[in-house]
Amino acid sequence: MRAYVGVGSNLGDRWGTLALAARALRAAPGVSVVRASRVWDSAPMGPPQPRYLNAVLELETDLVPEVLLSVLQDVERQAGRVRGARWGARTLDLDLLLQGDLVVRHAPELVVPHPGVVSRRFVLHPLAELAPDLVVPGCGAKVKDLLAAAAPADLFAAGLYPV
Repeated sequence: MRAYVGVGSNLGDRWGTLALAARALRAAPGVSVVRASRVWDSAPMGPPQPRYLNAVLELETDLVPEVLLSVLQDVERQAGRVRGARWGARTLDLDLLLQGDLVVRHAPELVVPHPGVVSRRFVLHPLAELAPDLVVPGCGAKVKDLLAAAAPADLFAAGLYPV
């Protein structure tokens, strides 16, 4: 099943952390990294903190969302992530954005599609590079249309994903 994972980092070696995330996911049983978007530099949400590098990875997986989420959280821990303040700075943030046409509501632990998919430009830009015509389950809108409707943001392309 196709899945899309948002990748973000704003502490330490941001580029190196993005590369670590791709390598770790490539090595995870039941997960294949299919493609990566470009990397986008964006202003942070939440409290004052450094800017983020954001991207989206397209995965092929036979894992159920709950198990895939566990894999993502393991990779975050490998990168030194410590969960603190909501929307606070972090070495690595991996968000399960979409997984096939599934709609999962196990809030707050797991919500698929991720709530940010419908409005956050730093999610929509890289996702639209990979799947512009993908219809977001439960929303009924295509990714490219959500991007066109999203509020402007302090965001620019920073380079290719270091995979």
